[in-house]
Amino acid sequence: MIPQQTDPQFPAQILDIGYEDFLPLFNGFSEGILIADHSGIIIYYNPAMALIDELAPAEVVGKKVVDIYDLEAENSMIMQCLASQSPIIDRSMLYRTVRGKVANTIHTVFPLFRQKRLQGAICMVREYNILKETISSVSIPRHKQMRANETRFDFASIIGGNSDFIKAVTCAKMAANTPSPVMLYGETGTGKELFAQAIHNRSKRKDKHYTAINCAAIPENLLEGLLFGTVRGAFTGSCERMGLFERSNGGTLFLDELNSMPISLQAKILRVIQEQKVRRLGSLEEARIDVKIISSINQDPRKAITAKRLRPDLFYRLGVVLISIPPLRKRKDDISLLVHHFLEKHSIALNRKVTDVSTNLSSLLSGYDWPGNVRELEHVIEGAINLVGSSPTLTQRHLQSHVTAFLQQDGTSSGSSPELKAAASSYPLKNLEKHFSRLRSHDKVLGRNNRKGLPDLQADHEKIVLTEALAAYQGHVTKAAKAIGISRQLFNYKMKKHNICRNDFVL
Repeated sequence: MIPQQTDPQFPAQILDIGYEDFLPLFNGFSEGILIADHSGIIIYYNPAMALIDELAPAEVVGKKVVDIYDLEAENSMIMQCLASQSPIIDRSMLYRTVRGKVANTIHTVFPLFRQKRLQGAICMVREYNILKETISSVSIPRHKQMRANETRFDFASIIGGNSDFIKAVTCAKMAANTPSPVMLYGETGTGKELFAQAIHNRSKRKDKHYTAINCAAIPENLLEGLLFGTVRGAFTGSCERMGLFERSNGGTLFLDELNSMPISLQAKILRVIQEQKVRRLGSLEEARIDVKIISSINQDPRKAITAKRLRPDLFYRLGVVLISIPPLRKRKDDISLLVHHFLEKHSIALNRKVTDVSTNLSSLLSGYDWPGNVRELEHVIEGAINLVGSSPTLTQRHLQSHVTAFLQQDGTSSGSSPELKAAASSYPLKNLEKHFSRLRSHDKVLGRNNRKGLPDLQADHEKIVLTEALAAYQGHVTKAAKAIGISRQLFNYKMKKHNICRNDFVL
């Protein structure tokens, strides 16, 4: 039922904003919902918000946010949102109401517009202890191949014969039985989780807990409690709870995407690692722990440190053994091996009998740079097997249309058009020679003076096509990309790959 204007919880102003049809839905939300108008006056306050604040709607509606909460305009998220007219997402906050109730919460605030004019803001609030209970109560079904230590992979699960990849695997095996921390560096989809589980299962800790946590997926306030644990009375609603450091005692803790963890929390992690002791939030007592720490980052560690996303002292402590996992574009000789592995794996899972791929499809897969790495390749193969029917051979027609478009877009161009070559020919010869000299110098540094084989010839040809396109359009990347039929993003990636500088072509 749409609330009437006489209902004190739904004053007339809310109808003017135009969101009255949604209000009955908010009554049943487990999250607290608070709506304020453009001046910060509260015009809607749902039952869940009343429980969090321990205030009645009649005490709140019609009053300014800063009058209900012990906050100034500068530190009120609703007032900040109204001032900036920009959303605030998953921000942790500790606040006090005028009645003295203290709440530890996660806030998300969105500005509300009508015909491009700011009308107010909607604030969604979840209490910390409710979030924690929600996460803890999730029952994850055990995979049929899941081991007792909550892992699925070992080194036999790691597929690849590329020399750089083999070095990474060998290094991981050697580091498995030492207490030293291991840091895995690799792009998304290269298999960092797989390496972490394999290291655990080769170690003497394999019968103990393996615990993984994605540092990028959990808000800072919640992440700290999950890692260190809590004691009753530490904050409103807190209870005795063991953290992941204690839970992993004797086993392995995998900190995935460490460079996404807030810097302030990284300092606390460093202390735990150095002292080998952990203290729960709100406690004065410390518990000694013995945990093998494996961490992962998806960015070059030096760049992460420069960008202040990774503390240098934490890197030196956790990067005792630093393992770089090469992206799939740098181990293309493994693509065929991986394709056949995924054919077997998903044919069994999907009740198909696919045993091979056509020559054309194999060439297409090998020519793609796989920005999503091994994970992307597996998803492409799995999707194609779904559409293969009774055929034993996977062909290009079994790929979904958007996948085919991606693969073909990234393939090496068969050659520049006559028009492009003609336009490029008008580019000053001395500038073009300067750029080719730069490329030759780059190749010499990389030891490519006497390169042989199709991949290297393709790379040479690709450089020429990119260079001609940039020369034809005097360094205008968008036009150059359009001329050779690829996206601007892909063109930029290939420029970086071949050490091509756009400014060399700007006249």
